[in-house]
Amino acid sequence: MAARGHVQDPNDRRLRPIYDYLDNGNNKMAIQQADKLLKKHKDLHCAKVLKAIGLQRTGKQDEAFSLAQEVSTLEPTDDNSLQALTILYREMHRPELVAKLYEAAVKKVPLSEEYHSHLFMAYARVGEYKKMQQAGMALYKIVPKNPYYFWSVMSLVMQAISAQDEKLAQTMFLPLAERMVEKMVKEEKIEAEAEVQLYFMILERLGKCVEALEVIRGPLGEKLTSELQSRENKCMMLYQRLQRWPECNALAHKLLLKNPDDWQFYPAYFDSLFHLIDQSWSPPAEGEHCSEGSVHHTIAEVVRFVEERIKGEEGKESRSLRGPFLARLELMHRLRERGCPEESTLGEPQELMVQFFAKFGDKPCCITDLKLYLHLLSPDQHVQFINRLSEAVPLGEQGDEGFAFPDDTKGLQRHLCVCQLSRALGLHHSLDRDGKLRLIAELKAHYRHGLKFGENALKTELQHSDMYCLMAAHVYVDLWRETGDEAMVFQGLGVLQEGLSQSPSNAQFKLLLLLLYCHLGAFEPVVDLYSSLDAKHVQHDTIGFLLTRYAESLGQFSAASQSCNFSLRFFHSNQKDTSEYIIQAYKYGAFEKIPEFIALRNRLNQSLHFAQVRTERMLLDLFLEADIVLSLEESVKAMALSAEEDDIPWDNMRDNRDLTVFTNWDPKERQLTEEQRRRSLEEETVWLKMRSLTLRLLACLAGLEHSPSQSNSETATENGVGDKTSTLGSLLSQLQHTLQAATQIAEKRIQYPFLGPPSTRLASALSSGSCQCQAAALQLSVDLQELEAVGLDESTELQTQICNSFKSLVVQLQDILNKCKGDLLETKDGKLKTHPSLLENLTFFVEAVCIALWMASHCAKILRPLKTSLQKKKKKKKKEGNTAMPVAVCGFQELAGSLQDVISQALEHIKGQETGIAALKLAALSLEGCAQEEASFTKAAMDKVQSSYLRSLQEVGDLLKRRAETIKNLKI
Repeated sequence: MAARGHVQDPNDRRLRPIYDYLDNGNNKMAIQQADKLLKKHKDLHCAKVLKAIGLQRTGKQDEAFSLAQEVSTLEPTDDNSLQALTILYREMHRPELVAKLYEAAVKKVPLSEEYHSHLFMAYARVGEYKKMQQAGMALYKIVPKNPYYFWSVMSLVMQAISAQDEKLAQTMFLPLAERMVEKMVKEEKIEAEAEVQLYFMILERLGKCVEALEVIRGPLGEKLTSELQSRENKCMMLYQRLQRWPECNALAHKLLLKNPDDWQFYPAYFDSLFHLIDQSWSPPAEGEHCSEGSVHHTIAEVVRFVEERIKGEEGKESRSLRGPFLARLELMHRLRERGCPEESTLGEPQELMVQFFAKFGDKPCCITDLKLYLHLLSPDQHVQFINRLSEAVPLGEQGDEGFAFPDDTKGLQRHLCVCQLSRALGLHHSLDRDGKLRLIAELKAHYRHGLKFGENALKTELQHSDMYCLMAAHVYVDLWRETGDEAMVFQGLGVLQEGLSQSPSNAQFKLLLLLLYCHLGAFEPVVDLYSSLDAKHVQHDTIGFLLTRYAESLGQFSAASQSCNFSLRFFHSNQKDTSEYIIQAYKYGAFEKIPEFIALRNRLNQSLHFAQVRTERMLLDLFLEADIVLSLEESVKAMALSAEEDDIPWDNMRDNRDLTVFTNWDPKERQLTEEQRRRSLEEETVWLKMRSLTLRLLACLAGLEHSPSQSNSETATENGVGDKTSTLGSLLSQLQHTLQAATQIAEKRIQYPFLGPPSTRLASALSSGSCQCQAAALQLSVDLQELEAVGLDESTELQTQICNSFKSLVVQLQDILNKCKGDLLETKDGKLKTHPSLLENLTFFVEAVCIALWMASHCAKILRPLKTSLQKKKKKKKKEGNTAMPVAVCGFQELAGSLQDVISQALEHIKGQETGIAALKLAALSLEGCAQEEASFTKAAMDKVQSSYLRSLQEVGDLLKRRAETIKNLKI
């Protein structure tokens, strides 16, 4: 296209007001302005597209799409129209149409570099790697620039990565990519670091480690300058893959001489030593040990090397580096693992750790460093070790409370480190109740004393003594778990709320508060706490489970919707964003990042949390709206929910939960084990399967058509109802199998650590009877289908069976309701006691009622036409005088009355609970051993729990009232 130079296109001037309106979000004015312009200039395509963008943004998607297609069919080549259509199609989530647009533009303007590169990026958005390869080469032929050539090469690599057949990748795509790069190497056309990185990536994927090593160590390797020690890291990785342990050892030793604090090379140095020992390697009699220099192949040499690094640090005037001191402990750990007697040459572990503490105890990282090596101490050394460390902590004179405090932040950090190590060694856990209460008093005193060091801190900064506060809360939780005394957990909440008032940005306070409130059954304060965490991007996947696990189960339906939205917004935007990241990576030659972005997208698409949130959100919408706002059929249709399709990737499910998000100083035996992680994932998967099958069964129920002609089986098959019935049978049998698997898991009663993964709702769903009741209600649909096919006059036995199922369903609902009875909140002996399990049962009761009502509604739709046709027949046979009501109709009327009755009982119970909880006088409760200010935080926490329970009861009550209204529609 000819360049326009500095002369402004008059069309640009005409379109400018529309662009401005769209940018400012004034879509209606943009549409009006576009209409005005189109009256004068009918052929101004861009105005049509801008109008379509305005329509799309005001919710008129169909109009917008037809306008866009009008312009697309004309195959425009002006920049404005193409860019506007690209924006529109991206907003419509139809990136494949952008590719078609530029395919047409490239045919009309075959020499345009801009259009060819836009076409390449359009293919990149939809992952059309073969077409990307072709587009890249076409671009290179028009404008022979290296980046375009390597775009094509990278697209070949992407074909290899995405190929289902690994053999095809190894024999066709990657060798072709290798040849293409080698051609450029021979012609000496390699210019940029990104091109060398891509060559390395291809060789690595082909398993050609020797050739890759030659590239890195040769002249091409000199281009690798963007990352520190990029060449050395790549060499080290290749030596390890090739199992060239002498080179690996020599290179690590050489790099550690340069920088003794570079930890990544210590593990490689020690690993290579033990491999050399296992292989009985010895150096050649003459010449170099290997291409990288001399090799340390004996334990004595490695011990000497580490000791020399430590001497070098001790002789320095400036501050010592931690690396060599940690390396000594790491080497001791490895020698002990292998049972090597040389371990004793390094010294006594307790002595080494005390030395380490003396040097680095005033650094916050000291605890995480030493925690890794505490297992080197024998159990009888634990108390002695802590006493020796305590002697090295500079504390002032004892105050009135009997505690001595440090004078500066370095002393505070040392004392804090000793407290953390005591907890990690299990010394806190072994204290009795009084000992723990004394420890809490000491920790709180140190916390409050330490606040003076952060008087001028910004709100976004953490206080130096925050960890004391967190540890005090942990000890309160220990007491609560051991004694069942809820006063302890409320005091823990008070301490954390006090800490949060001083340190509003402390994420650990918020996370523990969130967990404690959920365990007490109070969800209301949790949403604000999670919002204030300001979780970014992938964190919605890694920590979102903390929120979504409890939201609906505690009866806070509107908050549950909000919680699901937090996560779903991220997952949906990730689809779009990843394409943009990939395009930027191509533009800037960051080729090695492209497979990483693809892997991230797959990891998020296969996320367990994504599947859970999607399923729970749809179920929640049905519980709240189906047959209230819209009918069940319309609700299912609006969600585009299919009973036949299961879109959850069961075989490739990824558990992306961060189960170590809480700061945790518990000893190893109390930490989460790999077995518990595996069990947790198994439990989550079975619960998800049950919820997913329930959802698909509801979609199936909504899809069963109800026309009188269905008694004719041929017509039924034509209408697709035969398929629906077989799907229904298959889903019900899957649900039964899953229920059995769930029962087996629930019987194991797996306990997780308090700071580990939360248990699913599975055990309580089974013990309340809700799962069994929901399955029984859904199972009824099979008998109803049969009744619809047979009719009322020849099905007395079937009708009796259906009536028995109706009665059984009501009994089950009554049982669940009985398990909800009892006070949710009560005061005993001047203390507040919560019963969150009753609230959870109440939510399960609501879910079971909803499903029972949908089944009743489905039944009514089947019985109405059957009853009408029976009455017509009876009019003809009036002489016979038999006008008794069919059994099914009587049974159904009885069911409707019973459902009304059971919901009325539930509403009565809720009303009584609301009155009881509102009447509780929390201000009168006694709080032992709490100062006035601390007591105010604890009382505030109690108020939040009380308010949350009232909110839950109100939401559950409102939903039940709306459901009770729908019973009026069940007349037949």
